[in-house]
Amino acid sequence: MEIVNRDDVVPFITKDTSIVREILSPANSLLFNQSLAEAIVQKGKATAEHYHMQSEEIYYITAGKGLMKISDEIKEVRVGDAIVIEPGIKHKIWNTANSDLVFLCCCAPPYDHDDTVVVE
Repeated sequence: MEIVNRDDVVPFITKDTSIVREILSPANSLLFNQSLAEAIVQKGKATAEHYHMQSEEIYYITAGKGLMKISDEIKEVRVGDAIVIEPGIKHKIWNTANSDLVFLCCCAPPYDHDDTVVVE
């Protein structure tokens, strides 16, 4: 059995400028085909608009609220929302709350800086 606690993972800044803890990935677990991370976008901030050439993503909002842009469509997101992001599709998320916007990010194949293309 393999268990990794998010508090044991050192956060880093991704190419899209969010603060991320990669809780499970090929780098720290037995996984090969996916990764699970917790991302934080601080109050008043947003990620850089970007896309992933290969990875599909799921964002699952666990705290806060924001605006999610996928392609040219923008919608409000809040706790409990799960967002599908297909490979090759530009996306960005803004924090519109008075606290951190926190979400889980599942990627398949796993997150890789080299798979991220910033477009702004």
